[in-house]
Amino acid sequence: MPHGSPASPHPLSLPARLCLLAWDPAPSRPAGPGRPDHLVRAGALTELAQRGLLVDDGGIATPLDLDAGAGDPALDGLLELVRESRPRPWRTWVTLRAGYTLRDVHGQLAAGGWLRAGKRRLLGVLPAAEHTLERVDVARALRARARQVLEGGRPVAEVSERDAAVVVLALAADLSTVLPGGDRGHHRRRVEELAERSAAGDPALHRVVREIRIALRAAAVSAPAPAGA
Repeated sequence: MPHGSPASPHPLSLPARLCLLAWDPAPSRPAGPGRPDHLVRAGALTELAQRGLLVDDGGIATPLDLDAGAGDPALDGLLELVRESRPRPWRTWVTLRAGYTLRDVHGQLAAGGWLRAGKRRLLGVLPAAEHTLERVDVARALRARARQVLEGGRPVAEVSERDAAVVVLALAADLSTVLPGGDRGHHRRRVEELAERSAAGDPALHRVVREIRIALRAAAVSAPAPAGA
């Protein structure tokens, strides 16, 4: 279950916040990116790296040890997947089996009351979960918070690492709820400062964030949306 209560969005994990941010509160349906699974996976990788549970080893995403956990089902599911797989670069993990992380985050958010789970027929035969936004107020609050961080309402040094990462990853994925019109050039300097902040001044973590952003941008440009994403 997600941390905190449905009325308070801020304790949510980074991937959960990005998942909610990808909904357009007006129609209560996903507003983009084309592949929300990639955005949510990028958030999970970034949070695990921020926590020191995934570390960089020559460009390879490497679990710190075999026993440490995040205490979050979606994050721990990704840790287990990385442990059980052959070594792979950070960029690969942004897209590889990303649907697993999205499914876990959807389940957490539905259990906590942020999303509402329903049923639909996939190809007329198999049942599949379909989610709609239940807490529109939370999605709006997250959107307002992200835009405030992006537009420079306060010094970067006062922005939390998680808030900085939310904005950096959302823009890498061309998330329209954060940046309507997609004018990233106007905010380029601010975004780079936020990217540095998301890494807490750690050069190794900053390289990891850069690799994740590059992969997310590439995925946003080239990948079609999955059915039912």
